[in-house]
Amino acid sequence: MSIQKVGVLGAGSMGGGIAHLAAVKGLQVVLCDVEQRFLDGAVKRITGFLDKNVEKQKMTVEEKEAVLSRITTTTNMEDFASVPLVIEAIFEDLNVKKTAFEKLDKICGPETVLASNTSSMSITTLANATSRPDRVVGMHFFNPPLVMKLVEVIRGYYTSDETVSIVSDASKAMGKTPVEVKKDTPGFIVNRIMMPQFLEAIRIAEEGIASIEDIDTAVKLGLNYPMGPFELMDFTGVEISLHVSDYFVDEYKDMKWNAPQLLKNLVRAGRLGKKTNAGWYDYNK
Repeated sequence: MSIQKVGVLGAGSMGGGIAHLAAVKGLQVVLCDVEQRFLDGAVKRITGFLDKNVEKQKMTVEEKEAVLSRITTTTNMEDFASVPLVIEAIFEDLNVKKTAFEKLDKICGPETVLASNTSSMSITTLANATSRPDRVVGMHFFNPPLVMKLVEVIRGYYTSDETVSIVSDASKAMGKTPVEVKKDTPGFIVNRIMMPQFLEAIRIAEEGIASIEDIDTAVKLGLNYPMGPFELMDFTGVEISLHVSDYFVDEYKDMKWNAPQLLKNLVRAGRLGKKTNAGWYDYNK
């Protein structure tokens, strides 16, 4: 089954990025969100990126227009009815995602594969919200999707070999390298390894052992990482780090995953200041 058209639910940085990637690779895209302003924002970001490529002579104006023409935006999930692969890319809240999968299951044809871009949460739980658990799978892109080369393909308890094959092939068609996560476990591969590094970096800062800037510098130069842990958390969103940490505590029942107070305080400070994207380098000023 060769995928020529994908649906993307959620037009935020990840959903918009996945839509952009798919359109650049020649796929037809249906991009859906609850409000037109979110869709307009995604198209504006995509257009801006394409315009820069035109300016740098990396693509022609005609190629830019062709990419944009392959993206259809909608606020109506019913427009996913004939799409063979739908990728959910909404906020990391399990109940919100379950509700979305229940709706998608009723709208989409029985052969449609429903994939979640979740970075940590249970694919089996999402599958149980549908009547097609064998065709539910994790398809975890990394931010920014246009640049990062990896896609984690995650099996739920019921996910079929065919579904894994379809999503792996679709990942390759989008220029990505898929890796298979054989067991549905919180955090999958990358976040299971990355979260302890985040939490330990915060504890080092919290204990006054080193500054945020010096921890980032040490990790970049000592481990040859392109970004330090605090830079990366700022890039992906500190609220997501806290949310994933809380989810791990709930799932693993192990307090080693408990978020340090410094992370909790940063998120609270952001909320009090009504700044949803408050970051470590804002907090450190």
